[in-house]
Amino acid sequence: MKPVLVIRHALTEGAGFFGTFLDQKSIPWCMICLDKGDALPLDMEGYSGLVMMGGPMSVNDDLPWIQQELELIREAMVLDLPVLGHCLGGQLISKALGARVVANPVKEIGWAQVKVVPDQYAFDLFGSANFESFHWHGETFELPQGAQHLLSSQYCKNQAYQIGSAIAFQCHIEMTEEMVETWCEGGADELLASMVSPAVQQAIEIKRDLKPRVANLNKVATHVYSQWIKSFK
Repeated sequence: MKPVLVIRHALTEGAGFFGTFLDQKSIPWCMICLDKGDALPLDMEGYSGLVMMGGPMSVNDDLPWIQQELELIREAMVLDLPVLGHCLGGQLISKALGARVVANPVKEIGWAQVKVVPDQYAFDLFGSANFESFHWHGETFELPQGAQHLLSSQYCKNQAYQIGSAIAFQCHIEMTEEMVETWCEGGADELLASMVSPAVQQAIEIKRDLKPRVANLNKVATHVYSQWIKSFK
């Protein structure tokens, strides 16, 4: 089997639980670290799937790698390879397919419930009607034409969608305890500066009951990822 290509945009936003899941399933994968200056591949010929992780930048920034990454997304979808985007990764899928990425009405950081749309595909994908997910974003994607809406939250309408061979998430289902701790430490100033947002929790709340919260999210992610890998050819 060809490896799954995972693209990392920031040091602290790696494969997380998604990498753990692939290892548990003995699925080969490799990671391109743009934060270290790694070059993106010229095409998707050597890969069985494409996954984009998060990052603090905007897809609307003038960054040298964005156009090439958008081209890889479009190529993977033309080839009907499974594509998956987490937060920034989901926004990149939207941009690749001609949809806008814009400022969310409020910044959303911390734990919050997401609601699964009343649809059989969505229920089969998540295995539940709603669940608590992790969030850390100030922008949000619009749905590409023809996309199926999957998730929403109180403060962000578009939390996930499916289109063709791709699933895009605004929320972070890939979290580990270590990632949450690291983000709270590195994002301390942002948390304080964003206190006015009704959708921003402070570190003490984010880390409350962290182990069971992450364990519950990992269960949901396992369900999603298990459905996603069924698309491998």
